[in-house]
Amino acid sequence: MKLNALNPLIQKLYGMNILKKAVTVAHETNEKKPYQNRPSRTVFFLAKIIGSGFFIGYVPVAQGTFGSLWGPALYMLIPDTWIVDFFPEVSLVLMGMIVLLYFTGVWSAGVCEVFWGRDPGRVVIDEIVGIFVTLVFIPLTLTSVWLGFFLFRIFDIIKPPPARRAERLPGGWGVMSDDLIAGIYANIVLRIIVYLF
Repeated sequence: MKLNALNPLIQKLYGMNILKKAVTVAHETNEKKPYQNRPSRTVFFLAKIIGSGFFIGYVPVAQGTFGSLWGPALYMLIPDTWIVDFFPEVSLVLMGMIVLLYFTGVWSAGVCEVFWGRDPGRVVIDEIVGIFVTLVFIPLTLTSVWLGFFLFRIFDIIKPPPARRAERLPGGWGVMSDDLIAGIYANIVLRIIVYLF
């Protein structure tokens, strides 16, 4: 009898989207977001792949550092002869990748924030863009690549102006922009070091 009396209340709560909040992806939710504003699971899965740098962001510690390793990894994959003989072309391709990944990252980070909360650690697409910005138009050697990696990590951690302010931009813009600025700082310092030494 009591259950029958509760049925209208349950239906009303469900109609008001209060009970619908429980119908989400387990352990990947942000309950502050209304259910009707959440992307579909398919969209979220695609955003997870991109945002986490093909699941690199799922490592249990130092996700940003692991995400930044995409820079040295890409360098290892490019033949040395390409880097020497086709330096302008390689740099332009890298620049194109930066633009594409930046805007794709804004989208994917924004979607992931709906489920994971503000600037989630699993999202490392921002570090990937940041390390690519650090290395673009730099003569690539084993030394310059690893030096760029360490410089970017330093600037990404200290977030010099205006990186800290950029981090407060809404959605994926804030996630991506502070690392873009950190990458620009790291590129300038790395360029000076390469020029001097």
